[in-house]
Amino acid sequence: MPKISPVISIIVPCYNQAEYLPETLQTVLEQEYIDWECIIVNDGSPDNTEEVALAWCRKDDRFKYLKKENGGLSDARNYGIKHSTGKYILPLDSDDKISKDYTIEAIGILEKDPSVKLVFCRAKLFGVQNEEWDLLPYTYDNMLFVRNCIYCSAIYKRSDYDLTAGYNVNMIYGWEDYDFWLSLLRREDKVVKLDKFHFFYRTKDVSMRTLINEEKERFLRLQIFKNHMDIYLEYINPIEMYSELKRYKLIENSLQYRIGGIILAPLRYIHQLLKKK
Repeated sequence: MPKISPVISIIVPCYNQAEYLPETLQTVLEQEYIDWECIIVNDGSPDNTEEVALAWCRKDDRFKYLKKENGGLSDARNYGIKHSTGKYILPLDSDDKISKDYTIEAIGILEKDPSVKLVFCRAKLFGVQNEEWDLLPYTYDNMLFVRNCIYCSAIYKRSDYDLTAGYNVNMIYGWEDYDFWLSLLRREDKVVKLDKFHFFYRTKDVSMRTLINEEKERFLRLQIFKNHMDIYLEYINPIEMYSELKRYKLIENSLQYRIGGIILAPLRYIHQLLKKK
């Protein structure tokens, strides 16, 4: 009898997070939606990730274990997705958690309305911080010109992933999920946010998130602009903006303190790029 592919593949990259991995995998095991596979990708981790992962594979054969040389988070996610067989993809970092209802509710929406491109939900921080994650409301303009509105563990179709180049390995300091959403989504796409807490993001004193300083943020914003220049140029005119740069410079210092310097970011990106020509 042919093996039936799972409907959703949960991709768990792991690097030096073995101590948290059991908590994460337990929330996968508790899913009310049972037609899943969970692919644990050991990204060359020096800790006992392999030992922990294999114990879970023996516990339930829906857990699968892969091992590769260290290549970073984007590379590990891509590797796991490449070896997945599900119709839908849920990236889940090895120290985060999901509610037991997350996959069943998200898949219900995706199956009922094929025009939905992505499903996510309200999120809570836990660990060092314990509060609701104050995400900016999703709009395409907010994503493009302000900041990321969607955390890493949203659910989307594998077929849509296959139309992209995957998670970009040049996002070396983080924000690989932000960059990927800009690859996946277009203005007309339907995105659904569930009004429930289904995702729980672990906060620590030291993490990839806390290590992003001002210099790294500038690098990441410029890298996102470079990675998606064709999209940005659909909505901005670099010649007009560059010619107006002096006028904007007069107000930039005061304005950036009020709006975080985000709206003016495309001008600065263009200015930097043109200076390098």
